Amino acid sequence: MTTLKIGDTAPDFACKDENGNLIQLSDYKGKKLVLFFYPKASTPGCTAEACDLRDNYQTFQAKGYDILGVSADSQKRQTNFKNKYEFPYPLLADEDKEVINAYGVWGPKKFMGKEYDGIHRTTFVIDENGLIENVILKVKTKTHSDQILKLHI
Repeated sequence: MTTLKIGDTAPDFACKDENGNLIQLSDYKGKKLVLFFYPKASTPGCTAEACDLRDNYQTFQAKGYDILGVSADSQKRQTNFKNKYEFPYPLLADEDKEVINAYGVWGPKKFMGKEYDGIHRTTFVIDENGLIENVILKVKTKTHSDQILKLHI
């Protein structure tokens, strides 16, 4: 699990989004960022989480926050996910797991009695100076926006 904590400098990254655009943490300098990691596009929990953030996007924007989603899915899968649910924010296609590993969200998981390696659903709230304001490890997929907004806004 991640060793990053409140007050740490958020690891810099450069990764392509669903459209092949290079996105870097430095693109958000001077802005606040909700960086959420999810296991797999178009699965029920990930869809619920991403749609909840979509439905509250205007609130985040009004409070000065941008949103960025990250998974190890391909650009094509991210594009399909974004288009199907009309997400207004970019989705990073981190197939090499560089961003995922930098934030320490890859590791052993259990599901239905089986152990495997995968992405731990985790959200980092990053301030205008690139410092981590919060780390949410127990993400509630259907009400994730409320979790973030109650903590920060």
